[in-house]
Amino acid sequence: MTIADICLPSRSPWDQPMDLFFRIFPCLADPARRSTSFLKLVLLVIHLIYAGVLFLIDGDLIEKTKKEPWYTALYLLLFAVTLIQYFATSISNPGYVIDAMNAVNKRNVVGTKTPETSNQPASSRNGSVIISMEGNQSVKSVSGSNATYWSKLVSELYPIGSTIRTWTCTYCNVEQPPRAKHCHDCDKCVLQFDHHCVWLGNCIGQGNHCQFWWYLCEETAVCIWTGILYISHLKAHITRVWWQDAIMILLLITLSICLIFLLLLLMFHSYLILTNQTTYELVRRRRIAYLRAIPERVHPFSKGVCRNVYNFCCGSWRSYGLETLPTPQEIEENSRPYTCSDVAACRCC
Repeated sequence: MTIADICLPSRSPWDQPMDLFFRIFPCLADPARRSTSFLKLVLLVIHLIYAGVLFLIDGDLIEKTKKEPWYTALYLLLFAVTLIQYFATSISNPGYVIDAMNAVNKRNVVGTKTPETSNQPASSRNGSVIISMEGNQSVKSVSGSNATYWSKLVSELYPIGSTIRTWTCTYCNVEQPPRAKHCHDCDKCVLQFDHHCVWLGNCIGQGNHCQFWWYLCEETAVCIWTGILYISHLKAHITRVWWQDAIMILLLITLSICLIFLLLLLMFHSYLILTNQTTYELVRRRRIAYLRAIPERVHPFSKGVCRNVYNFCCGSWRSYGLETLPTPQEIEENSRPYTCSDVAACRCC
């Protein structure tokens, strides 16, 4: 035995099995991914516990299932759809700036080589730029002179006189369009960054905000339905088996707390959708340079309730939308209070 062997720290008996486990599942070698996977497992187990306790204890539900199977089938269908939506949202693409930049640069490179058959890299619609995502999945990062295509596009989204330093990310070194922000958890810039959800282990941005909202709706519906089933059982069998009642009351209290949180979160994000805002823009408005001078009652990116909802729900998932900053005239128009004639003319819509 050498001195080096003595100085080496002793290995735990668990080290060798853990090394083998990480070789089999390399994605779990990262502590951040391990923590996210653990939270996902916890959420899945919580759902299974609530449904399992309900079917194990509530004999009336079993009898009702035999007589009216459609009722339980609908509940289980909603239960399954909610879990599928959760995992689908957790792996969805929130819309990364680097992907949009690569899509613009690649299309311009192809357009430069074949100008007679090329398409435009982006199309303008209602003061925003729409970028197609077709053929972008296997694109490598484009650098060098080709980056000028993206720089030119981004510069047109900001007011005249802005310098490139005001919108270049200090971490990614890419030009950020308006409403984009660098996520330190994902280490990428996200288009229309809303927040980084710890339970999902994913950013919420332009690409998956709609999925996230639908997940909140489905989760809220499952919690309400489950709470109704728990209350129905307790009303019918409150004094029969005390330990079963204690378990269900404890679970019902926890479920009520979660339901209050979900309802508040759902209403909050519904308000953001109606006004075309993000959580980051609402909470950190004074830290965003191009929003500081705009009055708080003015929603600079709002196009009216109806159009905001339509763009949110029906916006193509195969395109990136880059919104231009509003002009002073548009800000002044939006800050003007509504009159009866404006309401009659559906100006708010």
